[in-house]
Amino acid sequence: MPGSSPRFLEKAQTLAADEVFLDLEDSVAPAAKEEARANVVAALRDGDWTGRTVVVRVNDLTTRWTYRDVIEVVEGAGDRLDCVMLPKVRGASDVAWLDVLLGQIERANGLPEGRIGIEAQIEDARGLVAADEIAASSPRLETLVFGPADFMASIGMRTLVVGEQPPGYGEGDAYHYILMRILMAARAHGLQAIDGPYLQIRDLDGFRRVARRSAALGFDGKWVLHPTQVEAANEVFSPSQEDYDHAELILDAYDYYTTVERRGAVMLGDEMIDEASRKMALVVAAKGRAAGLSRTTEFTP
Repeated sequence: MPGSSPRFLEKAQTLAADEVFLDLEDSVAPAAKEEARANVVAALRDGDWTGRTVVVRVNDLTTRWTYRDVIEVVEGAGDRLDCVMLPKVRGASDVAWLDVLLGQIERANGLPEGRIGIEAQIEDARGLVAADEIAASSPRLETLVFGPADFMASIGMRTLVVGEQPPGYGEGDAYHYILMRILMAARAHGLQAIDGPYLQIRDLDGFRRVARRSAALGFDGKWVLHPTQVEAANEVFSPSQEDYDHAELILDAYDYYTTVERRGAVMLGDEMIDEASRKMALVVAAKGRAAGLSRTTEFTP
């Protein structure tokens, strides 16, 4: 939500999103940056953000606003803030800078040191190439985020529709390598991987199509830019009832056969399950539980 709009900042508190980020960067005009900081601090202090992860995206390190963004927001409302998002990260040193500054502000203001996390946006070729180093750059780092629009512009991709296949590209998926590169770096270091926005906010079919790609790969979520996209995102990133039930059955069956019958590889109907099956089922079951699903089947030996 743009920090320059108090109305949008208030609206954000009512949405069924897992995370809300209050923006000081691209959605805020240069002349409104300082006012936006004050709006964001006020919204953090006075708003009700219960049940949501609350993040502020500051301006990128090539601008003159970044250090004041961090200082004013954290000094003003650091106790209400979960993470700071740093856009256009190009190397580990960018994240290290933010880590050091956050630590200084926390110590100076009596805040618990290290509690505020960092989310890093990968938005150009240099950042993608350095994804592993970025992912290992700070214990505060929680998430790698793909920034598709800036990334597409930075590599000269010939399309004006963010996230869609570029015209003339008829083989495979132009984003597969990018998404997998970010996902591998994130998972290797125990981080979340989040896909970026789909700008055609009224095209929900297009949003679902693009979101299914990153959800299928294993991304943890995708940005939404408009309330109409929230329900679609929650739908896409939640497992189906059938898959959730099946995952829970695998977990129950594996637990029974390994502890009661002391067998490690067994049949569940026509399917062989083993320790690898259990690990895969844990992923789907966890996503289903987080989405609030309730199982409709029970395991019977």
